[in-house]
Amino acid sequence: MKLLLPTLSLFSAVSALKFDLFAQAQGSPPRCIRNFVAKDTLVVVTAIITGSKGDGQKINIHIKDAVGNEYGKPKDVIGEARMAFTSHADAAFDVCFENIATNYHRGSSALSRAVELDVDIGADARDWSAIQAAEKLKPVEIELRRIEELVGEIVGDMEYLRTREQKLRDTNESTNERVKWFAFATISTLVGLGAWQVVYLRSYFRSKHLI
Repeated sequence: MKLLLPTLSLFSAVSALKFDLFAQAQGSPPRCIRNFVAKDTLVVVTAIITGSKGDGQKINIHIKDAVGNEYGKPKDVIGEARMAFTSHADAAFDVCFENIATNYHRGSSALSRAVELDVDIGADARDWSAIQAAEKLKPVEIELRRIEELVGEIVGDMEYLRTREQKLRDTNESTNERVKWFAFATISTLVGLGAWQVVYLRSYFRSKHLI
């Protein structure tokens, strides 16, 4: 067990993403970070943004998924912003940032803010310290519980992949069956057309007394 706990803990180790976001004119394309999440999964997005009010920049965040669900649109974010939501579908979701220069004009010096983004999904998104305090669990017990949820998520992901693979296989088999019958119908049509042409030409030449 002493070897198991550190090993499994590596799967949940997540490093925050850090980058500089340069200010642009209103309407410029945002910078987005994409993740995939299963349906009914807890997601916690934490963004830490440097800067201060009145520095000529305004950062807006937009969280949405690929099927049109909206999860948050905080405006003019400074400091730490934490957004939690439960996914509505098996889909990729985007965390998009836009840095709008409030006094933008061409040729002006570039302004930027540093952004630190951390996205926790599933078991990683839960507050295990609060759970441990509320249920009065020992450190080993709370670690085992966290690992149990992680394993459950892995099993769920594998089941999802198995289901997707089965759907793709069924689609492939259905397509192959349709192609086979289409090819058969095409060949039958060509053979029938060729036989009709032979009969027609033979009748035509006979009517002209050529054969």
